[in-house]
Amino acid sequence: MLQASYAPYRLLFRETAITSRQKMNVKETFLLRLSDGLKSAVGEAPLFRGLSAEDTPDYGTLLAGFCRSVGGTDMPSSVRFGFETASAALASGSQESLFDTPWSRGESGIRINGLIWMGDRRTMARRIREKLDGGFRCVKLKIGGIDFADELALLRYIRSEFGSDDIELRLDANGAFSPANAYDRLGYLSELGIHSIEQPIKAGQWDAMAEICAKSYIPIALDEELIGVRSDEEKKNMLEAIRPAYIILKPALCGGLAESDRWIEIATERGIGWWATSALESDLGLNAIAQWVSRYDLLMPQGLGTGRLYTNNFPSPLELRGEELWFNPEIRFNLPKIDWL
Repeated sequence: MLQASYAPYRLLFRETAITSRQKMNVKETFLLRLSDGLKSAVGEAPLFRGLSAEDTPDYGTLLAGFCRSVGGTDMPSSVRFGFETASAALASGSQESLFDTPWSRGESGIRINGLIWMGDRRTMARRIREKLDGGFRCVKLKIGGIDFADELALLRYIRSEFGSDDIELRLDANGAFSPANAYDRLGYLSELGIHSIEQPIKAGQWDAMAEICAKSYIPIALDEELIGVRSDEEKKNMLEAIRPAYIILKPALCGGLAESDRWIEIATERGIGWWATSALESDLGLNAIAQWVSRYDLLMPQGLGTGRLYTNNFPSPLELRGEELWFNPEIRFNLPKIDWL
C-alpha cells in the first residue's frame, strides 16, 4: 500500500538573494516521501513564499492532508510537483534518474544561463565577471531592485565590453515596471541587444501586457503570469490575449510536470517559444526539472543554474561544466537524516 509523508527543510543562501519583490537569506521548502512498502523515493514540494498560489501559513497542514490521502485531483501546484517527482523516482527505481534520456545517462549536457542576482553596481559587475570567467555565454540579470539609471549604466558597461555575439543578455524584471513607465524603460534597454525580458509589469494586467508585447522592441517572456492558470481553456485564452514571444516554465509554480507539458504544447501550437527554469528548489527539485526537460529537443539555454545558491544543498549527481548542467550517473543523492511527518 502506497504511503506518503513529508518534512520541512530550510535552505540557506550563500549571499542575500534580492529581487524586485523581496530579499531572501532563507528559502523554505518541503520534502515528500512516497513508499510502497518495499522501496521509497523523495520529491520536493518547493513552496515559494510570496509567489506560490498556495502560499498559506498552514502549508504544512495542507501538505499533511494530501499525504494522508496519498495525493488527489485538486492538489495545488507545488504539492503536485512533489508527488509527481517522487512518483517518477519510485517508478524508475532510482532516486536520481527519473527519466531515461541521453542527459540522465550522462551522455550530454544541458546548456543553461548564468543567473545574476540584484545588488549594487560593483557587486553585480563582480558576479557577471564570475559567470563569464566560468564559461557562460548567456546571462540572465535580475533587474528592478536598484535604481533603474544604475542598472542601465551597468548594462551599457557590459555591452561596451561584450557585444551581442559574445554574450546573450536576458533580463527578469519580476513585474518591477509599471504600464506608465514600461515603454520608456524598454526603449532604453532595446539599444543594448537584449534577448528578452521576463514579466516587465505585474501579472494580471492582460490588456497592458498585450500592448507591451505588441509594441516592445524587446521580446517579452511571461513568468508570473502563468501562476494559477490551470485549465487548457485558461491557458489558451491568456496566450491568445497577450501573445508573448516566450513563456517561462517553473513546473512547481505553473501546475507541475504534466501541466508544464500542456503549456509547451499549447504555446508551440501558437508559435510561442519557451524554456524551463527552476524556482529556487534544492538540487532534489532541480534534478527533477532537468530530468523532465531533457526529454525535449532544447533549442535555447534553460534556467537551471540555481543549485549553487545554498550552503546546505544536498550532495547530488548534478555537475556544472562550463555553461552546461550535467548528470553524473555514478553519484547518488546524500540526504540528511530526516524526521518524516
